[in-house]
Amino acid sequence: MRAAFATLLACLLCLTAAPATASTTTCADTLTCTTEDINRMTIAQRLQFVRALSAGPAAEVVPGHAPRWRNIEGVLEFFADRGLGAPGSWVSYVDAGILEGIERGIALARGDSTDTFGNPGATLWASYLTRLRDGRLTARSAHDRAWSEAEQASTEYGVALAERVHGIAATPVEERFYQFSEFYRWTLRSRPMLLDLLTPPVGPGDQRQLTFLDWFTDVTNDVPARRGSHLAYDLAEYDVPGGTLNFLALFAAYADALAEDYLPV
Repeated sequence: MRAAFATLLACLLCLTAAPATASTTTCADTLTCTTEDINRMTIAQRLQFVRALSAGPAAEVVPGHAPRWRNIEGVLEFFADRGLGAPGSWVSYVDAGILEGIERGIALARGDSTDTFGNPGATLWASYLTRLRDGRLTARSAHDRAWSEAEQASTEYGVALAERVHGIAATPVEERFYQFSEFYRWTLRSRPMLLDLLTPPVGPGDQRQLTFLDWFTDVTNDVPARRGSHLAYDLAEYDVPGGTLNFLALFAAYADALAEDYLPV
């Protein structure tokens, strides 16, 4: 009797888990999943989704380029570290708006469809990818501005989705953390063109990041986004001890990156 019950329970668990895993794969293949589909994903599944987008359809549009959303992977890794982003939460819907914008932008850039699903970030992501493919975003300042404008539009759409459509308000901590993300996007948009003289052109292959600003705003690197998100969240919580530790961890990660690039092995 117990064996039969255990078998039945295992079958039920398999049936329950299968759709979520399948939806992650399907979304990266079809590029037709909506914000509601993405909202139902766990953070781990979203991380898998973003990586599949980069390795699959996005790589078809911009072959040879490093993944364009590693910094978003870093934020998702931070969400997983802190247990944030449960389906139906404010964080989940904002993130779903961002990921849907990327997904539909890839679909538009590939010529699969002209449907943005109402997400204003989609056309900007499509423009970003096609301009990157055509070699029109080789200057770091132009590249970062285009990337930031696309994410800004997708993020604002996600905020409206959470607050106006679903009536879910951010907590005070979430709101303060969101303001740090706004500052990050503003930093990308405001990068001085003069710094382009010190930075290798954007393009396929690995690039050395000369300054902290270059490293911290590198969209192809998940480490600064993950470490920076931990610092920002501690500051949003007014957690001075935690913020101090994560401040040190952030700059230790930068030092490690410099050592890896510039010191002889």
